[in-house]
Amino acid sequence: MDRIRIGIVGAGRIGSVHAESITYHIPEAEITAVSDVIGENARRLAERFGIKKYSSDWHDVITSPEVDAVLVCSPTPTHAEITIAALKAGKHVFCEKPVHTSIDKIREVAEAARETGKKLQIGFNRRFDHNHRKVQALAQSGALGNIEIIKITSRDPEPPSPEYAASSGGLYIDMMIHDFDMAMFLAGSDVTEVYAMGTSLVDKRIGEAGDVDTAIVTLTFVSGALGVIDNSRRAAYGYDQRVEVFGSLGMAADENDGDSTVRVSTAAGVTGDKPKFFFLERYMQSFTEELRQFIRAIREDGEVLVGIHAGLMSVVLAKAAKRSLDEHRPVKVSEICGV
Repeated sequence: MDRIRIGIVGAGRIGSVHAESITYHIPEAEITAVSDVIGENARRLAERFGIKKYSSDWHDVITSPEVDAVLVCSPTPTHAEITIAALKAGKHVFCEKPVHTSIDKIREVAEAARETGKKLQIGFNRRFDHNHRKVQALAQSGALGNIEIIKITSRDPEPPSPEYAASSGGLYIDMMIHDFDMAMFLAGSDVTEVYAMGTSLVDKRIGEAGDVDTAIVTLTFVSGALGVIDNSRRAAYGYDQRVEVFGSLGMAADENDGDSTVRVSTAAGVTGDKPKFFFLERYMQSFTEELRQFIRAIREDGEVLVGIHAGLMSVVLAKAAKRSLDEHRPVKVSEICGV
């Protein structure tokens, strides 16, 4: 089969990450078009990666006969509209998370994917991380027995600006959404109830903007297992990304990736490298792998590994967490999505 021809909508940071992955690491695909509402951004990305066509109008990408699949890397409020239009234009779609902050809009996207029969993958890249995926494989193989507790730690190296916090949709939708998806991925189960606590200990201005920067959420899964997620917008030692699954027969946990695994032992103590600084260093391999699997699903007419259900439920859990925080009580998932 010929290479899959990719069009990218959105030439910002994540669009650039995906362009790099495809250009240098996925020979089964090529980028044939890119757009960005800021036309200069599209031009720069096109020049950097040798992309022949660029535009300031995303319609030019989704209607191009030289595009088989579209990567939606634009700002969150545009994801659903562009994804639906691309699907209806006969394109396969890879959509960055979140699909939308409206549950009704996400359901419209799901319906468009069902009606058109085109592939739709959601960009939860952490499922493709080499460490997290090994823990998940062990959990789902039965090697750990019945899953009873899941623990996820996710801490950024430094906080965002208060302005970003005010416009991001909040920590639960902007940051913890990855962890909600990871929890369900590790458990092999959806969630029935959410209880959230949060405060502002890192930057009081984030609290003044109506958000939290330090948060703990507990989950109850359909399977009966329990989960705990902790987030912080600041970890002085780097990007802290760890998961653990505890079961009736054992436990599996991963550690942070550093620049090396070298440990130096002297009379003064034992030292090693700090975790990688941020998500581009830590998760670049997973960004490449999620696209490789998307391309494979198209070429082999297989199922995508992260479908629209994951995109829906992660937003449902984020909304449940925010309601729980605001109302100081556990919130049933059914209160949010009606099922």
